[in-house]
Amino acid sequence: MLTVRKAEERGHANHGWLDTYHTFSFADYQDPREMGFGALRVINDDRVQAGQGFGTHGHRDMEIITYVLEGALEHKDSIGNGSIIRPGNVQRMSAGTGVRHSEFNPSRDKGVHLLQIWIEPKITGVKPSYEEKQFGTAEKKGQLRLIASPDGREGSVTIHQDAYVYASMLDGKDAVLHRLAPGRRAYVHVARGAVAVNGVELKDGDGAKIAGEDELKFSGARQAELLLFDLP
Repeated sequence: MLTVRKAEERGHANHGWLDTYHTFSFADYQDPREMGFGALRVINDDRVQAGQGFGTHGHRDMEIITYVLEGALEHKDSIGNGSIIRPGNVQRMSAGTGVRHSEFNPSRDKGVHLLQIWIEPKITGVKPSYEEKQFGTAEKKGQLRLIASPDGREGSVTIHQDAYVYASMLDGKDAVLHRLAPGRRAYVHVARGAVAVNGVELKDGDGAKIAGEDELKFSGARQAELLLFDLP
């Protein structure tokens, strides 16, 4: 079964410096029907104005993945990490016993567009850690590129959950197949463009909850960039 989560049905807040859409309940947007999907707890579609950002704040026991679509984002945290992430970079922070961090748009004139993803960990109370890796356009074009996994396979970042996150850029006649193991489910988020999943078209900002399916077929894409979450 495939259940579509339309872009316009998401929670939305515009704070001036931040224009954000929440796929699942977050901050002031609370919907008891949309509290996540399996271990996937948050997909926030954020646009941050130039020279603005998220001030220092704390997290515990959450796997946080940042995926930049446009612009740049400067990261600093309480465990000694600092970097500027750009499109193609994937940042993973395991909050564990507690970490504080800030995310800031260092540009003077350009906004940054990013996805902030939270995945609930399988184990809690781990030592906080940070990881960042690059996945170029060529690695994602016409295929599903593994970017996060529980064991770091294929050069992906490592998360404390039996979940696999893939990124893909599809267009035209590109067709990609992903098989789901028995008992697994999936979530698809279209970051931009449009693509059909098992014949159902999803557009920019749309998502789909998928359960009880053996495989997912991506086809009919129009300049699509998407994330696929293979979940327990």
